[in-house]
Amino acid sequence: MAKTDWKPGTMIYPLPAVMVSCGSTPEEHNIITISWTGTICTNPPMCYISVRPERHSYDIIKRNGEFVINLTTVKMAHQTDWCGVKSGKNLNKFGEMKLTAAKASIVSAPIIEESPLNIECRLKEIISLGSHDMFIADVVNVKADDKYIDKQTGAFNLADSGLLVYAHGHYFGLGELIGKFGFSVKKEK
Repeated sequence: MAKTDWKPGTMIYPLPAVMVSCGSTPEEHNIITISWTGTICTNPPMCYISVRPERHSYDIIKRNGEFVINLTTVKMAHQTDWCGVKSGKNLNKFGEMKLTAAKASIVSAPIIEESPLNIECRLKEIISLGSHDMFIADVVNVKADDKYIDKQTGAFNLADSGLLVYAHGHYFGLGELIGKFGFSVKKEK
């Protein structure tokens, strides 16, 4: 097998395509599409988003110290992309994309009602890295769409929502289920 060396770059894909909502008042509410996001710690629950300082949402998040990570779906692909290429500096992204800015349970930033899962975050630290600054946050609440909760087991079936992912400039829906955690070592009966 032949391999070619490439210059160092960000090639860890796919990543979630999330819409981060921010702002403490309706006049300030904004949405920024982010793929540089992920889990940092389970206990306590922590995550991060990385944002370029020149983005409109950067100062809103820094000033308020709160944001919401809203997972997106294939049905939300157009809104997700649009919110990533348009600036909220002179327009209302919620209104333009017909998305609902609903009240979060703990943070002042709104959730996107159409998202199957909303992760309410409180800023803990900002690390300046270069092109992006990493906003490290505590997860203070998660709101889950009831239609994805199994009524018998209480399990959350997020995969049923049709999650949207981003890979090197392109959006994809998740594909076929291959297995679940631990399937490779599970004993056959």
